[in-house]
Amino acid sequence: MRSSSALFASLAMLLFATPASAADAAFPGLDAFFSEWLVGPLAAVLFFDIWPGEVSFPIVVMWLVLGATFFTGRMAFINLRGFKHAVVVTTGAYDNPEETGEISHFQALSAALSATVGLGNIAGVAVAVGLGGPGAVFWMVVAGFLGMSSKFVECSLGQMYRVTDSKGNVSGGPMQYLKTGLDEMGLGPLGKALAMIFAVMCIGGSLGGGNMFQANQSAQLIGEVVPLFADFPWLYGILLAVAVGAVILGGIKRIGMAAGAIVPFMCGMYVLCGCVVLVANASAVPAAFGTILSEAFNPTAVGGGFIGVLVQGFKRAAFSNEAGIGSASIAHSAATTEEPIREGIVALLEPFIDTLIVCTMTGLVVVVTGAYLGDAEGISMTAEAFATVLPWFPILLTLAAVLFAFSTMISWSYYGERCVTALFGVGASMPYKVVFLFFVFFGSVMSLGSVLDFSDLMILGMAFPNILGCLLLSGKVKSRLDDYWGRLQSGEMKRVT
Repeated sequence: MRSSSALFASLAMLLFATPASAADAAFPGLDAFFSEWLVGPLAAVLFFDIWPGEVSFPIVVMWLVLGATFFTGRMAFINLRGFKHAVVVTTGAYDNPEETGEISHFQALSAALSATVGLGNIAGVAVAVGLGGPGAVFWMVVAGFLGMSSKFVECSLGQMYRVTDSKGNVSGGPMQYLKTGLDEMGLGPLGKALAMIFAVMCIGGSLGGGNMFQANQSAQLIGEVVPLFADFPWLYGILLAVAVGAVILGGIKRIGMAAGAIVPFMCGMYVLCGCVVLVANASAVPAAFGTILSEAFNPTAVGGGFIGVLVQGFKRAAFSNEAGIGSASIAHSAATTEEPIREGIVALLEPFIDTLIVCTMTGLVVVVTGAYLGDAEGISMTAEAFATVLPWFPILLTLAAVLFAFSTMISWSYYGERCVTALFGVGASMPYKVVFLFFVFFGSVMSLGSVLDFSDLMILGMAFPNILGCLLLSGKVKSRLDDYWGRLQSGEMKRVT
């Protein structure tokens, strides 16, 4: 315990000093160091352009899409044939409290969704439409559909290889199935290396992109609506840290309960507003669908033509739903069930909700209202589109941003904590949570520099070891799926409720 505390104290000192332009006054050149020696080299690998020319197609996006395409074929389109069963399971029809686990199927789904549904669904989609035109929405849907299969595979593996620690906490994820699963195949050294790489990247990503970025952006937005927080951002940082702490110190059970309440509310609120806008512009909806389809295959206003619009759609989906990143399997591994495949089937609903519903709603509203034709960009474009029907929407958008940020942080805290305990033992759990809460505060009051870009890149980098391991272990998942599906179809599997 003492060594773990010392480790995280050192880590805190290092990272507290690096993420802000304000910190550069005390540590000249530190941000430049991160940019030149860490962010630059890592971005050169993850964003290596595999399609030289007018359009950039990062290798990490291609890796995610190819992996999703392979899993869709290998699992015989489980994203289609398993969809109805996934909805039934999520309602609790198969919940059995006597089985192993800490949270319900619905809570696991909500916890994983809370980490993916966020500002990217609001601003990122508008960026994709702005750069790629309306056709980007179509390819975003295609990539989201394929990503459902990636979520199924990684979350099934999370359940198959989950473990219970000395305190009775159930945990799993890539740091477990990469090591144990590949060891069973005689690839022990490779599995250990991939698991360690994933865990380190996940910890960095949880403190940066899953924490500080969320706190920083929500602080800026709420400061525009509530002047008190603009003048005293440290007050918002304290309040947010207290709120996050009240949830994460209670572990996955409390995280699942909070996510189960927040995620349906914020998704429902956002989609309802979108429906209001679409109803108000009902006469323009058919034409908007026609524009999206025609521009998907024959774009007229995007650099790079067909490849350009396809890339923008794939990038938005890949960065939004995190299918293939492996993070969601950490939450789903804690679900109460003795059927790993069942939880994997529940998980395939995430890209459907995140991308096919929430992201598509944003894209459709932006196209229907014609906001993408103006000068606004990113979140401003989305706000402008909704405000054409709902003038008060910017205030609601601020509330949504705060809820999105909060839900993202509580889930990523769990992801990082599970990876920390996988590397350093159960004793490292509480020190990590304390460090995480300090990062919530610092993220809200500091201007973020290259270290944040670095942590975001680490989240994307998690896809390389995770998808490689999932590809190697896909045969094990397929055999378990065939067995499960056979029992389901034969009627052997009975509902509990």
